[in-house]
Amino acid sequence: MNPLTPAVRRLGKVSWLPKFAPAIVGIDRFLERVSRGRITILRVAGLPDLVLTVTGRKSGKPRSTPLLCVPHDGGYLIVGSNWGKPKPPLWSLNLAANPAAKISVRGREQAVTARIATGDERRELWQVLLRTWPAYDVYAERADREIKVFVLSPADSGR
Repeated sequence: MNPLTPAVRRLGKVSWLPKFAPAIVGIDRFLERVSRGRITILRVAGLPDLVLTVTGRKSGKPRSTPLLCVPHDGGYLIVGSNWGKPKPPLWSLNLAANPAAKISVRGREQAVTARIATGDERRELWQVLLRTWPAYDVYAERADREIKVFVLSPADSGR
C-alpha cells in the first residue's frame, strides 16, 4: 500500500477539509491536464481516480471533474458527496439528467453510461465504497441528504 494512503484517508474525515475543496480540485485539474492524465493528487496518494466529463444540463457544454472512484464489476463507482456539503455537486445533477458520459482513467478515454444505485444495491455498494474511502460515512452525516451512488458501465456493455 502507498504510505500516503492511510494519512490521506484520515485527512478526508477532518471537518475543515471541505473549505479547501475548490483549491484541491483546481490543483488536481491542473496536474491532470499538464501530465495528460498521468498525475493526480489522488493517484499520488494511492487512491483510484478518473476524470468524468458530462454534458451540462443547462449549458449543453462538456464539463470535466476529477473524482475518486472505485473500480467495480467491470466499471466504476462514483459518489456525489460534494465533501459532505448540503448540496450535491453539479456534476451529479448533470449526470442524473444525462447518463451518457465520458471518463478518462490514466489518460485513456472511454464512453460510459451511468445509473443511480438505490435500495439494497446502494447499501451494498456503499460498503464497497467505504473500503476505499471511509470518509464517505462522515460526508453522509454532514450532508443531511442521501448521497447518490453512481454506477458507471462501459457504454457498449448494455448494462
